[in-house]
Amino acid sequence: MTKADIVDGVYERLGGYSKKEAAAIVETILDVIKEALVAGEKVKISSFGSFTVHSKAKRMGRNPKTGKPLEISARKVLTFKPSQVLRTVLNNR
Repeated sequence: MTKADIVDGVYERLGGYSKKEAAAIVETILDVIKEALVAGEKVKISSFGSFTVHSKAKRMGRNPKTGKPLEISARKVLTFKPSQVLRTVLNNR
């Protein structure tokens, strides 16, 4: 599913809005979520799941092709944990 598919779904389900307005709604929602994650906040969507940002420290790894050790830099990673409601829906279909 792409962002365009989401815009089409919003357009069809809400009615009364143009496709341009539906696209603006989707874009605004995604921007709000993105800003919260960048600020380090946890984003919890009821009956869907939660997104959290975790910091990973730098560590030593190895190049799988050459086997030489290399340092993997510190970074932030995004994780998603589905809600029990979403898991139930997915497993019962």
